[in-house]
Amino acid sequence: MAASPRRAALRALLAGCLAALPTVAAAQAPAAAHAPARADQAPDYRMTLEQLGARHPFTLRGVDGSDSVTFNLRADEVATGAKLRLEYAYSPALLGDLSAINILLNNGVAASIPLEREHAGKHLRREIPLPPYLVTDSNELRLQLIGHYTLECEDPLHSSLWANIGNQSELHISVERLDLPNDLAMLPLPFVDPRDERRLRLPFVFLAGPTAASLEAAGMVASWLGSLAGERGAAFPVSDRGVLPPGGNAVVFIKRGQNFTGAGAPEPDGPALAVVAHPGDKKGKLLLVMGRDDAELKQAAMALALSADALSGPTAPVGRMDAPAPRRPYDAPRWLRTDGPVRFGELIAEGKLSVKGHTGGPVTIPLRVPPDLFGWGAKPVPMDLRYWYTPRESRMKSTLLVGNDDRFLRSFNLPPAQELDGREERMAGDTAAGTMVKQQAHVEIPLPLLLARSDLRFTYEFDYVKEGECRDILLDDMYGRIDPDSTIDLSGYPHYMPMPNLEAFGESGFPFTRLADLSQTAVVFAENPTVHDISAYLAAMGKFGESTGHPATAVTVAFGAKGLAQPGKDLLVIASGDQRWLDGWRAHMPAAQGRGAQHVSMADAENKRLDWTPLDPRSAQRERRAALSYAGDGSSAVFMGFESPVEKGRSVVLISSAKPEGLALAQQALLKEPGYEKPIQGSLAVIRDRQVNILAQEHSYSVGELSLWRRIQWKLAQYWPELADIF
Repeated sequence: MAASPRRAALRALLAGCLAALPTVAAAQAPAAAHAPARADQAPDYRMTLEQLGARHPFTLRGVDGSDSVTFNLRADEVATGAKLRLEYAYSPALLGDLSAINILLNNGVAASIPLEREHAGKHLRREIPLPPYLVTDSNELRLQLIGHYTLECEDPLHSSLWANIGNQSELHISVERLDLPNDLAMLPLPFVDPRDERRLRLPFVFLAGPTAASLEAAGMVASWLGSLAGERGAAFPVSDRGVLPPGGNAVVFIKRGQNFTGAGAPEPDGPALAVVAHPGDKKGKLLLVMGRDDAELKQAAMALALSADALSGPTAPVGRMDAPAPRRPYDAPRWLRTDGPVRFGELIAEGKLSVKGHTGGPVTIPLRVPPDLFGWGAKPVPMDLRYWYTPRESRMKSTLLVGNDDRFLRSFNLPPAQELDGREERMAGDTAAGTMVKQQAHVEIPLPLLLARSDLRFTYEFDYVKEGECRDILLDDMYGRIDPDSTIDLSGYPHYMPMPNLEAFGESGFPFTRLADLSQTAVVFAENPTVHDISAYLAAMGKFGESTGHPATAVTVAFGAKGLAQPGKDLLVIASGDQRWLDGWRAHMPAAQGRGAQHVSMADAENKRLDWTPLDPRSAQRERRAALSYAGDGSSAVFMGFESPVEKGRSVVLISSAKPEGLALAQQALLKEPGYEKPIQGSLAVIRDRQVNILAQEHSYSVGELSLWRRIQWKLAQYWPELADIF
């Protein structure tokens, strides 16, 4: 439905955009300052190549070396301007009149940079205008080196043929928003667009003081949206009661009798969902979650989170909506199963398992592993790797490299055609390159390298034969493919983790996400939570949804000291300002919030409980401070983890600040905003001045179970650390 307005807007803009390709000289002019965007204008895109997926600078090699990143525009936007602020360097051996760096946008040459000899070998910066008419919904930005070092015969992969593109080079796209129809069939557009690489920031509006049920409904919606937003993260600022943001999109929760005029919103006559225009922004949309009472509001939110694909029209009444079957532990859709081997074809589309040529790039398979798998002293994770490749001549040495994130694990020689015995399984190639042959190998990966989230990376390195002067030819006819029937097997590892562990919470939402629907999670606020408290809660729900891929359809919300009494639940407590309602728990907390100062108490080694089990048994010999005090003026936030005073073995994570606005720092750390990349760890962490400070790392209890023999081994290693290397 978005295609038609996009095409109309493109036609209107095309006349003004069809100019000659930008010249490098023009690119050197100073950039004009940009005026602040109006409410009906979309913010410009500013993305570094690193943010677009280039973990490292591009190193372009050979007579025709290239590398690329992809980026997208939202369905409700069209490009009106584009430029690339390029950081680069190139070889002093390149011939300037024969060499260039081409910038291709969707296979169209957007600009070409000559490589003058006098600037060779230097770090250069240049701003290059790009034709906006080349920018579409889904885009590939490719940097290509056309390099030559001699007028005579040359080696196409000579070491002097190189250019380096910095991954801090920045792409800037100016856009104009489009007016999309009010249609629920477009969901999740325009509220979250899967093609948008930027962090999702979507305001939530409550027309009155939120109740426990309305916050549970909002948690369902926030976790659903967070799941769709993915790793870019999602924030949900909460407006003052009934106050819409001045423009853009928002989610509004409405019950009967709450006046909401000016947006064409229907009066709730049962649970319903609707999309209406923003009264202050003709191109903005409001997603209305409606019901006559709290129960119907939750019913509408559940229908949105579980059945958005079935909705259509500007308004959709919700009929009977039964709660889904309870989730089982560790069955989150995005977590790897631990009940047997998992095929690679279940983890990634088969089309992404193939590469071509000398510079085809790695095959990357993302993994998300339950963070509490216990691998201490256990055998490595077995991987049954099956792979295909195009066999070369005997003089060519080709290799498959296997890695985990940026770590090298194994390498496998790819035998040439002359060394094959003809009994290998063969598959027709995609071109006239001939056939590919299949090989199989066993790879073992230490479990700690895989916990939480990581990537498996498979890189084909194809060699080529040097035939001699004026005879070298670089053929791009090599293919590699990781077989989708390759497997990785996480079965046999128990679920067990010493606690508290704020790193597991910050990375995966554990232990709350152990059940993807959060059916064993309660969120507790003060009696009158502030908008900052609720925003922090919604950000956490979005983080949990991103981790599990499932909405929080069974989360419980409660208020005040009475709300802390939640047997059978892990508790997420969000507190700011006056926290006297937590006084009954002070003896169980690793830190006490006071007036003007925070006093942190940490256990001495000699006072540890007998069941204390550290991540590293050797840490039993480390000295510990008894107490620590630090100044606090409210411009900080604290994460605490401790065992629930309500029920042994249950966990509490407390997010607190002396002032409500201090919880914004907790959100930034949870979402890893710029400056907060250091992970939240330990049992007590303080967030301030764009820093994550770990003040304590005490383990006082555990979750999960070990066999009797493994528990004995683990306990012995605690008191005799030298045994840790024996078991």
